[in-house]
Amino acid sequence: MKKEIRLGNHVISENSPAFIVAEMSANHNMDYDRAVAIIRAAKDAGADAIKIQTYTADTITLDCDDDCFQITQGTLWDGMTLHKLYEKAYTPWEWQGKLKEAALEMGLEFFSSPFDAGSVDFLEELGVPAYKVASFEITDIPLIRKIAQKGKPVILATGVARLSDIDLALRTCREAGNEEVILLKCTSAYPTPYEDVNLRTIPSMRDTFDCVVGLSDHTMGNAVAGAAVALGARMVEKHLTLSRADGGADSAFSMEPGEFKEMVDNIRKIEAALGKVTYDLTPGQQREREHSRSLFIAKDMKAGEIFTPENLRSVRPAYGLHTMYYEDILGKKISRDARMGTPMSWELVDFS
Repeated sequence: MKKEIRLGNHVISENSPAFIVAEMSANHNMDYDRAVAIIRAAKDAGADAIKIQTYTADTITLDCDDDCFQITQGTLWDGMTLHKLYEKAYTPWEWQGKLKEAALEMGLEFFSSPFDAGSVDFLEELGVPAYKVASFEITDIPLIRKIAQKGKPVILATGVARLSDIDLALRTCREAGNEEVILLKCTSAYPTPYEDVNLRTIPSMRDTFDCVVGLSDHTMGNAVAGAAVALGARMVEKHLTLSRADGGADSAFSMEPGEFKEMVDNIRKIEAALGKVTYDLTPGQQREREHSRSLFIAKDMKAGEIFTPENLRSVRPAYGLHTMYYEDILGKKISRDARMGTPMSWELVDFS
């Protein structure tokens, strides 16, 4: 798989800063001005991209009240049909071109999750730089094939995927000639309990599928996102709203702007702290090393006296001989008079 992926003006690779995506989803609450305000908040919070979703209720499900279309699994949306939920949550298509322009003007990348062939065609006309396949669509192989054939980066969320689903989706992309795939560790629970996240899967996913990996996160707070970056995530996606108190289909597990900014700031600090593999000392560490241990004369001594644990000690600072020579010196004689506090040196040892 390709290990360096260009998404718009950004390069995403093992050595790049984490690419931060603000997911708008349904948090616009069917208000265009609010959608633009969310994009602005994403920019101010340090996001690299804004992501939306491209579907209508009729393109994603059926307008049917049968039991299998009822939401009854202990979610935020219990009591609704799928069609009713998506009628409330979708982003009007007539907004999307204008939202893209607004995002680009603010310096953000803009892309979307399409949910059927028609939405892929629509987004291709908009000229989006990448496509995300939502967790529940990872089993829609015809959709993945159509997306992959566009030759743009494909971001696969794995929130309900078995290992075999991930493998099939990746093979579908490769067979379509598309190696630019990013896998997102994800758990489809809203919000996600921490014990269900299993972040250790991230390095395993990277090594198993030999591709760039990331996190699509539905936990509360930013701890999981920061830990994911430390484990190798090169993309982080979190839902963003202006205020959870405003309500909306996804507001309960979304970040507010101040929280999103704190997450981005923490991720950048973590990246700085990760640094590189090195055993060299920084200039500061070199200076501090002077305060480590070494051998010193611990009592006034006269020439010819024997070194003992009472008059030769390992203490701070580090101006004397290395402590590894302690046993070698014990029992030998001192070559000349020396005061307490004299750094130990070989010149003080009588080898005659």
